Amino acid sequence: MTAVPAPDGPDVSAPPEVGLDGGATLLAWLRRMRDERPVWQDPAGRYHVFRHEDVQRITADPATFSSDTVSRLSNGERQPPGGTLLLLDPPRHGKLRRLVSKVFTARMIEELAPRITRVATELLDGLDGRDRFDLVEAFANPLPVIVISSMLGVPPADRPLFQVWADSLLTVDWETPQGAEVLDRTVRELDAYLRGHVAERRAREHDDLMSLLVRAEVDGERLNDDDVVSFAALLLLAGHVTTSVLLGNMLLTLDQEHGHRAELRSARAGIAPFTEEVLRLRPPFLKVERVPTVPVEIAGEKVPENTMVYLWLLSANRDERVFPEPDRFLPGRSNARQLAFGHGIHYCLGAPLARMEGQIALDLMLERYADIRVDHDSPLSYFDNRVNVFGLRRLPLAVSRA
Repeated sequence: MTAVPAPDGPDVSAPPEVGLDGGATLLAWLRRMRDERPVWQDPAGRYHVFRHEDVQRITADPATFSSDTVSRLSNGERQPPGGTLLLLDPPRHGKLRRLVSKVFTARMIEELAPRITRVATELLDGLDGRDRFDLVEAFANPLPVIVISSMLGVPPADRPLFQVWADSLLTVDWETPQGAEVLDRTVRELDAYLRGHVAERRAREHDDLMSLLVRAEVDGERLNDDDVVSFAALLLLAGHVTTSVLLGNMLLTLDQEHGHRAELRSARAGIAPFTEEVLRLRPPFLKVERVPTVPVEIAGEKVPENTMVYLWLLSANRDERVFPEPDRFLPGRSNARQLAFGHGIHYCLGAPLARMEGQIALDLMLERYADIRVDHDSPLSYFDNRVNVFGLRRLPLAVSRA
């Protein structure tokens, strides 16, 4: 059920879902929460933080706010998968990040540009003759999966498996028994598949990212099998979601902000600032999670240790205390402190790759199509809040060739 803010204050029963209004009700709720309840405890006892200052401070303080939600919320009974950077704290996080960063470098990402261009071009070629298609299904989903699986050295014949696993992890309802079963099966299948490839690369070198991860060494330390598998799985899921959602949000914004179409066609250099403003207004992920290691105070609210704290990136990126006219689309803002890819030690390693994929894809589409519009004769479909994604499951487009 969608909660609508009451006239005399925010309805704090639950955040409104992103529905047919494209998130307008949720955004209005977040603004009122920033003003009136910057820290809110929901009926389940979890805390939500909405202001930019607080979100940025918390993400910059891993000693006080742990990312290891698994062990802390289970009293140590469960542990996060080995090598899962998102769920690790210092010093282990720093060691693994240095090892992974030695391989997953800015130069490596820059050198992917021709491959991304080739894959995107082939996908668009496959759409020739069609004046209507679903961007997500036909282009935004397969593009990052093909790029990432190619980077890892996955045989082309196995790429459909990666698409199935990525879709399952993204769309399954984890809170239902059926969803939990699908999730468990998907994780086991992906884990077994990746471990097989890691073992093969330990036996014989290949020219791919997985081989580089196996051989990476810093100060005499190497990644173990759990580390390599976890990073590869994270790259598949997070890399797929981030690029797919970003590209959908870019095309949706292009349709809504009519004045920027002609500007981008005449000056492609504007694609970079256009992308940054899309990321600010429509960050791919709604929020991130932290757990206080000690009792803390956030914006005057006392928060006990070992409780879940949700940091709303979508809210922080529209905080009027930081961004003048926060709901206006203004590419090239001088104040670019947006938090779409996080902040601090857990800033997204794949952010440059997602930006590159989105910008190359948009450039190629502007080159190929004289007109690109959302097909309003077909319904748009948004992810619900449970998935923690601010974007579209389905974006029907109407296009005409240049």
